[in-house]
Amino acid sequence: MMTIRRLDSRDADILIEGAQARAETIGVPMCIAVTDEAGQLIAFRRMDGGKVTSTTIAIDKAFTAAGARKATHEYGQASQPGAPAYGIASAIGGRLMVVGGGLPVMLDDEPLGGIGVSSGTPDQDRDVAQAGLDAFNAHLTRLSSG
Repeated sequence: MMTIRRLDSRDADILIEGAQARAETIGVPMCIAVTDEAGQLIAFRRMDGGKVTSTTIAIDKAFTAAGARKATHEYGQASQPGAPAYGIASAIGGRLMVVGGGLPVMLDDEPLGGIGVSSGTPDQDRDVAQAGLDAFNAHLTRLSSG
């Protein structure tokens, strides 16, 4: 039998709120998705002005990060011609994302889920996703310190 820890809706809210705060700071409205450890959507927010086309991309970035347990930009590097994962972007019906903005949510090396962000440049998306993770990790630190 396995015991699985996963994100819940409150955790997803913390991740999204942290990401949205950073997106507002940099002035780029984003689409932000949070999935559980199996890549299933828990929560999604499209900020006012977030690109409609980024909805699916953000969800798929979170899906990829959670399922693969690695950042999507790592796939970008490994999926170039001649690299070991060349062509992987066409896997899983094209859902596997290879551009920055998807990060796994981990606790004690255990996957809890993923966060995916889209509407900016890959670096902006990655920065905003990291801000969501930072907010979540700060929340966990507050909980553990009593």
